Amino acid sequence: MTSELRKDLRQLTERICADHPDEYWREVDAARRYPEEFVDALTATGCLGALVPEEYGGLGLGLGDASVILEAINGAGGNAGPVHAQLYTMGSLLRHGSEEQKQRYLPGIASGEVRLQAFGVTEPTAGTDTTAIRTTATRTADGYVVNGQKVFISRVQHSDLMLLLARTTPREEAAKKSEGLSLFLVDLREVDGVELRPLRTMVNHETNEVFFDDVHIPADSLIGEEGKGFRYVLDGMNAERILIASECIGDGRWFVERAARYSSERVVFGRPIGQNQGVQFPIARAHVNVEAADLMRWRACDLFDAGEPCGAEANMAKLLAADASWEAANAALQTHGGYGFTADYDIERKFRETRLYQVAPVSTNLILSYIGQHVLKMPRSF
Repeated sequence: MTSELRKDLRQLTERICADHPDEYWREVDAARRYPEEFVDALTATGCLGALVPEEYGGLGLGLGDASVILEAINGAGGNAGPVHAQLYTMGSLLRHGSEEQKQRYLPGIASGEVRLQAFGVTEPTAGTDTTAIRTTATRTADGYVVNGQKVFISRVQHSDLMLLLARTTPREEAAKKSEGLSLFLVDLREVDGVELRPLRTMVNHETNEVFFDDVHIPADSLIGEEGKGFRYVLDGMNAERILIASECIGDGRWFVERAARYSSERVVFGRPIGQNQGVQFPIARAHVNVEAADLMRWRACDLFDAGEPCGAEANMAKLLAADASWEAANAALQTHGGYGFTADYDIERKFRETRLYQVAPVSTNLILSYIGQHVLKMPRSF
């Protein structure tokens, strides 16, 4: 049943992708615009509500099922970045929100009528060190007042809701630096004082600086308990890392397929360049590493869906998949030579897109430090 379901999800996603071919993504990238048409088409299938339970209007599927959707998008030459947060960001609401909050928001998130695609955590002086964030949410008689700044907040201009992490207790007054942080679900349609400043980056990822100037939010914006927000954020990271790994698998397979095809067709000195081992072997090795990373992706998915601890596997899946896709990107660019740098072949666009995953949503070095400390029991490195 699961394999048939995943086959159906893959075919459904690929049909949507077929209507948005390379030329579409090339135009979107050149214009640095949000792929609204693609997002709307995928939303209409119900796929973006895959992880929302059926009782709230979603498909009630597992993480492994959802990972197929994102892999298929990138494997078809698209970019799942504009839609992936709609799948997993609601996890904090689902696991830690009140029943009233879930009834109010999850059906709209499942249908796509309401977009929850923005996650406000990173700040200019607090990236990897999340506990150092300075944005504050000060308690008032009827809610909270938020002041501060976030950066690299993607899709916020195309999101109705934002999950926001802010300090409700000063760091120096908290028993631990990881305490005193609270998580809020902010309805961006109903608040004043939020300023967005777009950031142009090497990837078309609609990312922004976000400024909060005395932003009043109601008390029922709080997710779970006050002061426990850091734990709630960590709770959702395994799903994010596994799903990002699936996107990298899709990228890696796309690069390998394009490189193998081009090397078989491109003739230099009277023979296909793929006949030369110097060209063939890097592509073959990239394929091997992508497929090996895929096995760890499925291992992490299976543990997550079984409710088992999977922090190590989720981190390793993300690291291996990101490394494999980057290796495949380099092989594809090298195989295409000068044409790889031209927009018409799409290699340079995907090259830029997959490079992001060496840095975000968690850097390679931070994953290695996690493995060193928590798996190999070595001293904490920071």
